[in-house]
Amino acid sequence: MIRSEQPSRRTVLTAAVAAAVAGSTGPAAAAEAGGGPAGPAAPAQAPVRPVDNRAWITYADWRGGTAQGTRAVAGARPGLVIDTPAGTADYTDPHTGTTAAWEYGTWTSPVHPLAVASTEVIASWNAHTPAGTWLQVELKGTYSDGTDTPWYVMGRWAAGDQDIRRTSVDGQSDGRSSVWTDTFAIDDPATGLRLSSYRLRLTLHRKPGTTATPTVWRLGAMGSDVPDRFTVPASLPGTAEELIVPRYSQEIHKGQYPEYDNGGEAWCSPTSSQMIIEYWGGGLTTGQLAWVDPSYADPQVCHAARFTYDHQYAGCGNWPFNVAYAATFKDLQGVVTRLGSLTDLETLIAAGIPAMTSQSFLKEELTGAGYGTAGHLMTVIGFTDDGDVIANDPASPGDDAVRRVYRRREWENIWLRTKRYNASGKVVSGSGGVCYLYFPARPTARQRTALAAVGVR
Repeated sequence: MIRSEQPSRRTVLTAAVAAAVAGSTGPAAAAEAGGGPAGPAAPAQAPVRPVDNRAWITYADWRGGTAQGTRAVAGARPGLVIDTPAGTADYTDPHTGTTAAWEYGTWTSPVHPLAVASTEVIASWNAHTPAGTWLQVELKGTYSDGTDTPWYVMGRWAAGDQDIRRTSVDGQSDGRSSVWTDTFAIDDPATGLRLSSYRLRLTLHRKPGTTATPTVWRLGAMGSDVPDRFTVPASLPGTAEELIVPRYSQEIHKGQYPEYDNGGEAWCSPTSSQMIIEYWGGGLTTGQLAWVDPSYADPQVCHAARFTYDHQYAGCGNWPFNVAYAATFKDLQGVVTRLGSLTDLETLIAAGIPAMTSQSFLKEELTGAGYGTAGHLMTVIGFTDDGDVIANDPASPGDDAVRRVYRRREWENIWLRTKRYNASGKVVSGSGGVCYLYFPARPTARQRTALAAVGVR
C-alpha cells in the first residue's frame, strides 16, 4: 500500500495513466481439467479490449530477432543466451559506485505494430541470471506521426543482488514521452499523439572470461489506451469458485528491513507475489532464508521484498520486477497486463489461475476494507455465489484475517476506473485494470484457453 504522506512513484504513474486517456480448485485440479471450458462467456456487448499484448517465447521467436553475441536455444523452454560476446563494456552501478567490466551480447526484437495505438507500454520478462550475470531491457517506439522515441531503459535486473543492484532509471524523456520507473507513457495524450509500434532490446551481461550466461525465456510488453472513466459498466456474475491460496499479511512485517522499504504497507506487492508463487508450488529452502532474522514470522515474505526491491524507486512495487521474481521459481512464468472486467477474472479463476490486481480507493468506497489507499495490490482468489470478490488482502492485521469478501460492484469499479476523487475532493487517478498473472511455464490446454481469452499468450 502506498503511504499517503509521501508522493510516490506509483502515485505519479497512475496520474500518468489518467492523463493518458482520451477524454476450491488448486493447481493440480486445474491441470486435471484439461481442455474444459475456460469460464463464463463475456457479455454479448462487451467493449473492445484497449490492450495489446506481445511476447517472444518460442524458438522461432528468438531466431526471428537481430542477434549480436547471443543465440537462441531450443528445448522444453526455449530462450536466449550469450554466445560469443559482442564486446566488453564498463558499467558503474549508481547504487554502489562500483565500476566493473562486463562482456555482453544483444538481441533486438522485430518491430511490433501495436493493435491498440497506445498511451503507455509496460515491458516484462522472465529469466534466469546466475551469479556473475545480469540483463538490461530497453524499448524504442515509433509515434503515430512517424517519428521515433529514443531507446528507453525499462529495467536493469538480476535475480540476486551480489553483482549489481536491480534498478529502474529515472529522468528518461524526449519531451513527448517519459518513463515512469517501469512504464513508458505519452506526456500529453490530449494532443492525439500515440505510440504505434515498438521494438525491445535485450542486453545480456556476464563477468569477462566466464561461461556463465543469463537465459531469457520470455520477453514482451503490454500497450494500452484505456478510456477515461470514473465508473465502469457492471459485469454479470459468473460461476462461484474459490482457489486455495496461502494467506500472508504485510502488516506483521511493519518496521522490518528499512533497507527494503521498512515492511508493512510498503510490501503489498511482494506479499501478494509470494502468496501466488506458493500456490503454484514455489518454495524457498532453509538456506535461501538463512539471512532473515529468525524471530520474524513468514520469512519468505521478507525474501520476496528483498528480491523485488528496486533500488532507484526505493520500493518493492516495480511491477515487472515482481513478475521477474516469480519466474525465478521452477516452471513459473509471469506477465504484467490489464484486464477489462470481473468476467476476465472469473475466466482465469475457473482455469485455476489467481491474479494480482492494483486498485486505489477511499475507505468508504470498499465496504469492509477498513482503510483507504492511493495504490494497493491484492490477490483475487475467487467469487461467491452472489458474484462478490474473494481476495487475499495483505493489508490485514494478521495472516488469519487476510481472506476477505468484497462487494462485486464496489470492487470492480475501484479496480477498473482511471479517475476518482480523493479525500480532498481532487480528481486523481485509478489503475485502469492493471493486473499481473503468474502461471505455469507449460500451461494446460484449459489454462492456455483462459489466458488467450484475456489477451495473454
